[in-house]
Amino acid sequence: MEQQKNELKIELTPEVAGGHYSNLAVIAHSANEFFLDFITVAPNMPQAKVVSRIIMSPENAKNLLFALRDNLAKYEQTFGEITRKEPKGGKPAGGKGEIPNPFMA
Repeated sequence: MEQQKNELKIELTPEVAGGHYSNLAVIAHSANEFFLDFITVAPNMPQAKVVSRIIMSPENAKNLLFALRDNLAKYEQTFGEITRKEPKGGKPAGGKGEIPNPFMA
């Protein structure tokens, strides 16, 4: 007898399918959750808007990390290496790969 794989059907509504553009992400965490705020920053604008907030368990955040790493590697194999731009004023935040925090100037 052959076992059937469990299939998850995912619905993508037209409202969600359009997506949101984000050029900044701010990540925070508590003991139980990771908070990912996706933000759109426009030039010469004094304020930026959070366009989406995703809250994940630590386990799911780590799964996302591995999925992003895998997809970035596949992207670079196809399109070439992604070069990282340094933020204004010098080296990346902390020099350890952190996402810069726009609120800590």
